[in-house]
Amino acid sequence: MKVDKIIIHEVGPRDGLQVEKTAVPMEEKIRWIDKLIKSGIDIIQLGSFVNPEKMPQMADTDKLFTHYNTAGNKPKQVILSGLALNEKGLDRAMACGVEMICMGVSASDTHSKKNTGMSTSEAVSRIIPMAKKAMESGKRIQVSVQSAFGCGFEGPIPPEKVLSIAKEYLNAGIRNISLADTAGHANPKQVEELFGAIHELDASAELACHFHNTYGLGLANCYAAMKAGVIYFESAFGGLGGCPFTKLPAGNVSTEDLVHSLQRMEIRRDIELNELLEVARQVAAFFNRELPGFILKSGSIVDFRVG
Repeated sequence: MKVDKIIIHEVGPRDGLQVEKTAVPMEEKIRWIDKLIKSGIDIIQLGSFVNPEKMPQMADTDKLFTHYNTAGNKPKQVILSGLALNEKGLDRAMACGVEMICMGVSASDTHSKKNTGMSTSEAVSRIIPMAKKAMESGKRIQVSVQSAFGCGFEGPIPPEKVLSIAKEYLNAGIRNISLADTAGHANPKQVEELFGAIHELDASAELACHFHNTYGLGLANCYAAMKAGVIYFESAFGGLGGCPFTKLPAGNVSTEDLVHSLQRMEIRRDIELNELLEVARQVAAFFNRELPGFILKSGSIVDFRVG
């Protein structure tokens, strides 16, 4: 297996928190994000530009970006990303200086309507012009296909439907494409085949993966994605998260578990695992419960004298 580069995209402040009932004060989020920055993680998703009445945990997203775009607070080596699902969200993201804007379309019509109020085809017709607008403004863009490996409402999603959306992205000149396992239905064989099929469409595509650990296959799917040439890996501190508009919300792959597994393979030894574990401890203490991540409970067996 050839590994040229692995980029970790921490989505805990967004996906990790969006289903939580207890509101997290902005000061606490900043405390966690500062430690994530210190860890050497590559990209951190601070939040999503959605209706705060529907998702109160994301009500401070604009303020978070304003804070980190203020002189003295802006990280030098870390990219800050945000999620926008419609034109209003994109305008907000651009207004507060988001470096990397993530957008997505669900391959499941049912999930798409519950999540955005749009059908899949309508969402594609709106997301692509949004992505082009952001690219023309010099922003980094990542587009995703959500429910790419299956849907809790509709069951299996035909690969052809996922690939048809990917083709539209590629034809529009968008090369950074994420496949999101929103319902956690993916298996390693499916992961290799679907990512491989996109690379057959365009070998220059920069691929990203986003797995939920609903059925315990998250890390196995990450490894399969790595074998298929995926570069960007999205994960959340402590294994928190889940889409509130899917049938069975479940946590993301845990960032510290992912980094630990990579470091066992002598990959990404530059990331400070102890900083990630400390974030997970603080998050667990805040919510006063045990988190799904494993390394927080078992401890690391990475030998840091190697590498």
